[in-house]
Amino acid sequence: MSILDSLPNEPEEDPSPESPTPHNHWLDKEQQLMPPQIKADAPLRMVETAFLASTASLIWFINFYFPLGPVLRIFFPVPIALVYLRWGRRAAWMAALTSGLLLTVLMGPARSLLFVMPYAFMGVLLGATWYRRVPWIVSITLGTLLGTLGVFFRLWLLSVLSGEDLWIYGITQATRIIEWVFLKLSLLASPSVFLIQVVVIALILLNNFIYLFLVHLASWLLFDRLGNPIPRPPRWVQVLIDYEG
Repeated sequence: MSILDSLPNEPEEDPSPESPTPHNHWLDKEQQLMPPQIKADAPLRMVETAFLASTASLIWFINFYFPLGPVLRIFFPVPIALVYLRWGRRAAWMAALTSGLLLTVLMGPARSLLFVMPYAFMGVLLGATWYRRVPWIVSITLGTLLGTLGVFFRLWLLSVLSGEDLWIYGITQATRIIEWVFLKLSLLASPSVFLIQVVVIALILLNNFIYLFLVHLASWLLFDRLGNPIPRPPRWVQVLIDYEG
């Protein structure tokens, strides 16, 4: 056989049906190489999941010891949500579990639970809603409810660890603030305990709603540049920040 006959890019014009042509031989080799290319997604998924889980843990770790205000807090659930958008539900739950285990090693189980509930779960929730392209108002509302549950979980856990009822302490502080507001408004009525608790819960809901809106806004601007866009915000938001997308 000559060297020219073995070249894949110069097939014979009239090949015989009995013998395979070099071109067919080249296609057979390509078909044999296809399964390893498909299986190459598995290590890539594992590496990205581990990397983004460690990123979420590192953001929480840095903010805990070196708080930079609300800047880093906005990105607590973002890496896990990105895992969901790129690799699906199973990878997102693995990222949430991995980040919790990593923080358990670095900071202890109690502080790692403060991240897992609600921020790791919130990352999975936001990833699921963004993957299904639900409107912002739905994902923000669901995230607000989860964040509010996370606040009460934090109060319960810290109360158990400290041996004091932190909810009563918070209500006492809120009572002083509300009484000061009533005094400035020249209101002679004294706020009831039920009213104070309703006001505190409303403030927690409002705080989480604003937080989730900022998370959506940061993720919208960031994920568009990463090639994993989330649903479009309401028109007034796009007009407000003059975003071209």
